[in-house]
Amino acid sequence: MVYKKNERRMPTCLECGSKIRYGRSDKKFCSEDCRCRHFNTMARNGRAIRRRVLRQLSMNHDILEELMRSDVGSIDLIDLMGRGYVPAYVTSYRKNGKHDEYSCFDIKFIMTRTRVYSISKIQNV
Repeated sequence: MVYKKNERRMPTCLECGSKIRYGRSDKKFCSEDCRCRHFNTMARNGRAIRRRVLRQLSMNHDILEELMRSDVGSIDLIDLMGRGYVPAYVTSYRKNGKHDEYSCFDIKFIMTRTRVYSISKIQNV
């Protein structure tokens, strides 16, 4: 689109998409309502992501806790995933010699590509 020399390019509102006909040239919202609605939506999406991650971490913890109560010291990763465990969700990781040690809140375990073993509670929590 070609603009005339003195013609002002009208930006569009980030929330509703309407043209912003007045105000500063770098204005991003057409009204206070649109601005509030935009930032509330962004905050709501952030909270939804955190809730989803915490729900999966809680589910992983419950699965590991059930394995400990059943005195299961070792389990195939495929079987664990069949119970609903998602390996991508852990609360910490560290390299311990040759092993990769993970934890999910107060439960630590060693995970290889195919197996999870040495599931135990962290003592000093």
